[in-house]
Amino acid sequence: MATDRKIAGRDDGLRTVLGVVRSLGIYYLHRRRARMDAFYRAFLAPGDLAFDIGSHVGDRIGCFRRIGARVLAVEPQPALLRTLRLLYGRDPAVRIEATAVGREPGLADLRLNRSNPTVSTLSTGFISAARQAPGWEGQHWDDAIEVACTRLDDLIERHGRPRFVKIDVEGYEAEVLGGLTRPVDALSFEFTTIQKDIGHSALAECSRLGYVRFNAVLGESHVFVHDVWVDAAAMGRWLDALPHTANSGDIYARRVD
Repeated sequence: MATDRKIAGRDDGLRTVLGVVRSLGIYYLHRRRARMDAFYRAFLAPGDLAFDIGSHVGDRIGCFRRIGARVLAVEPQPALLRTLRLLYGRDPAVRIEATAVGREPGLADLRLNRSNPTVSTLSTGFISAARQAPGWEGQHWDDAIEVACTRLDDLIERHGRPRFVKIDVEGYEAEVLGGLTRPVDALSFEFTTIQKDIGHSALAECSRLGYVRFNAVLGESHVFVHDVWVDAAAMGRWLDALPHTANSGDIYARRVD
């Protein structure tokens, strides 16, 4: 029995390592850097503070730092935290917090997908939606850990008010926004076509906070889908019309034109 546990532990560790390596290969493609950097310069300038909520392997951290911004990186997954500290731990302009973010502070259960850590999540609804969705076959949430959870308001209290907040937390985006009462200049949140209702809830949270202009990016294209920024109602109609095959992207919100 003890030998079986050791073998299972080694297998879990190997899947975790391979999952992180896979993510590094996907998200650190050099050909994406120039386009990504040019895109985020619309939101950040040298010296600005950015929050990266759900940092994963830190490709956005690298982008924000190339722009010259300071970064608070927030990530609860232990394997990804080790990766972030290895990549950015010596950079004095990067702070790393080992926490999840939600509507209330406390503790939360993080469901881990060791083979594909980018889709580890606090949302059981996200897992249920993925299990029933074409294109999500083969995804397994094979472990869970208890993690600390804080609010965006608390992070602002500790680190200062950011110019831009990026939120990518696999179906928990509306909960993250629910912990914010001090809106920043601009933010983004991920949406998926398997949970359009979460996208609508996040849009509603943005409207509560006073955001009035919205745009979106599909996948990792770093190209806005609308030539002009639109209101929340138009953004919601666009989201509803997306085919399932669009899969995911990010909605961007600004408080002023």
